[in-house]
Amino acid sequence: MTNVSSTPEELSLRNRLFQVAEEALEQQGWKIEQIARSGKASVRRITRGKDHKTASIRTWQATWIAFARRSKDDAWATLGDVDLGVAAGVDDQANPQFAQVHLVPGEEMRHRLDRADAARKQAGYTLPVGRGVWLSLYEKEAASPVTLVGGGIGLDHPPIAKVPLSGQEIDALAEEPDAQPNATPAAAAPMTIAEAKRGLARSFGVSEDAIEITIRG
Repeated sequence: MTNVSSTPEELSLRNRLFQVAEEALEQQGWKIEQIARSGKASVRRITRGKDHKTASIRTWQATWIAFARRSKDDAWATLGDVDLGVAAGVDDQANPQFAQVHLVPGEEMRHRLDRADAARKQAGYTLPVGRGVWLSLYEKEAASPVTLVGGGIGLDHPPIAKVPLSGQEIDALAEEPDAQPNATPAAAAPMTIAEAKRGLARSFGVSEDAIEITIRG
């Protein structure tokens, strides 16, 4: 499931998690730059001394994160050939108190997703291109249930940053439906076209200009 909800509270929290991720990188000594004309809103070029990397920053308002396959089904969207995956989520699904940031080598993240994708398909899951494949941050990887294949990211890569959430941010999380790996998306609340484009752009890691929405009566 890819989260396309975009109430003001959810958008604010998503942006806050992205900010926390960037601040965590800066505290590690990285200089962060947007990549001009890349079409990938979540990908950054990061530099520390002579070390240059590309990083995909992925946020999720839960203890699971999701990546989708590109429309051509030839790579993981926003993850591509990046050197580093940056996962920013919350510490606990039921009682979130902190935003936590984890750094994962890009190659490892792609291998985890490949394992998860293959295991789900073998188990009979239907995984349309563009639908997110979920990975657990804090549940140990296991063959059963199949949804745990590829998981345990946050256990293998402890957080480099742990930032307290405000009461307002916790309230926003409480209003959001629980994330369920590859479940049928819940019906979205009414929203404007602009809000929908912003939410989709953030979810798929592209610029808002790349999102086109057609409404047929």
